[in-house]
Amino acid sequence: MLFDTPVYILFLTLVVIAYWRLERRRQNQMLLVASYFFYGWWDWRFLTLILISTLVDFYCSRTIASSANPVRRRALLILSVSLNLSFLGLFKYYNFFADSLISSFGLIGVQVSAPMLHIILPPGISFYTFQALAYIVDVYFGKLEPADSLLDYALFICLFPHLIAGPIQRPSHLLPQTQKQRTYDSARFFDGLQLIVLGLFRKCVIADNCALIANAAFGGQMGPPSIPVLALGTYAFAWQIYGDFSGYSDMARGSAQLLGFHFMVNFRQPYLAASLQDFWRRWHISLSTWLRDYLYIPLGGNRQGEKRTYRNLMLTMLIGGLWHGSNWTFVVWGGIHGCWLALERGWARWRGAAETPAETGLLQPRAWLARIAIFHVVCFSWVFFRAPSFSAAFQMLGGAARWHWRPEYATAFLFLLAYSIPLFVLDCFLEVRQEEYPFEKSAPPLRLAWSTGALLLVTAFAANQVNAFIYFQF
Repeated sequence: MLFDTPVYILFLTLVVIAYWRLERRRQNQMLLVASYFFYGWWDWRFLTLILISTLVDFYCSRTIASSANPVRRRALLILSVSLNLSFLGLFKYYNFFADSLISSFGLIGVQVSAPMLHIILPPGISFYTFQALAYIVDVYFGKLEPADSLLDYALFICLFPHLIAGPIQRPSHLLPQTQKQRTYDSARFFDGLQLIVLGLFRKCVIADNCALIANAAFGGQMGPPSIPVLALGTYAFAWQIYGDFSGYSDMARGSAQLLGFHFMVNFRQPYLAASLQDFWRRWHISLSTWLRDYLYIPLGGNRQGEKRTYRNLMLTMLIGGLWHGSNWTFVVWGGIHGCWLALERGWARWRGAAETPAETGLLQPRAWLARIAIFHVVCFSWVFFRAPSFSAAFQMLGGAARWHWRPEYATAFLFLLAYSIPLFVLDCFLEVRQEEYPFEKSAPPLRLAWSTGALLLVTAFAANQVNAFIYFQF
């Protein structure tokens, strides 16, 4: 499978070697072919969806920009948005809503039936759909000129480093990069290699090892839920999903820099956040800013009074939860975040203070109390994110009322500390130095020493059991 990390590194190496031997138009052509090959390797039939969406969006956007007829422009916008959301809804949510409808009628004693589709979710459909929606909306509102070249636009949609799991690229940021000549920059190339190494460390050493504990706890191999099992499973998954997704984002950004592109930063030490609002400024930044700009603000944001502000906040987080997966557990996950964000806003307004604590330095004790509290709010919500069903989530949370100890739990806790503390220390280091990777602002020999050491750690401590990137399923 081309998504496996070693195979991906080989694929990237071959692409980079060929890429820098070509001029821009041929670079774009080669990257487009490579990206379609990358995506179609798993199942070539899914290429049909992305090709149809790309063609429709490209021609709709150009007609919207050139037309002065508001009815025609609005109709084309609706056509483009409806097509993209229809693909997403059919493949990701049809069975979910059909099953929910059947269950809802069953609760009142009415038996209904609906055809269920035996379909496979196309990888990354949520990511490239949001990217396409942002493009057509920006063109419609005059914030962006439409692409002149179908090749450039197609590459913007499917450039392989971000195609499967983001970051969700803004059209105004990435599209111009596909339209201009890219020149080789040894410093940026070296930075890209550093980001890839950091991503490998986060994924292979931290995330995959923490996954062994999280899977055992949530899968029942550690015994029935109890306080130790709940703590092990929740904390392990918290560090697993962070290391996994931030690792992928680092690798995606590094891969892009090897090709002369720049992707937005997607994570900034989220577990050092002193409020949940601050957490969403640091976690999956490409998604949180997309939801803010294309959902929360169009709903009215905070411009229409407090009641509507809370409504808009909850709707945004509930939809953000549903975006992650076709399961009501994801909606509850989003609802927990929405409720806490509303509480933070209400508390701040009642106190007449800023919504985030003023003291957020790493040496401020009050800030650490806030960080610990927010970390545990996030961890509580992760239980619903990780559990396959409500019954499994409540069963795991029910372990908080039961104490049961086994000697192997001590080993598991030591194992978890051994793999979570290094990432925590790394985050503190990056936060203090305001760097994207260790020693970014230092001399090249120190950066080379860090990356060499990180690669040795990957070689020595990578988990024997390889886990697919969590966000591939979204």
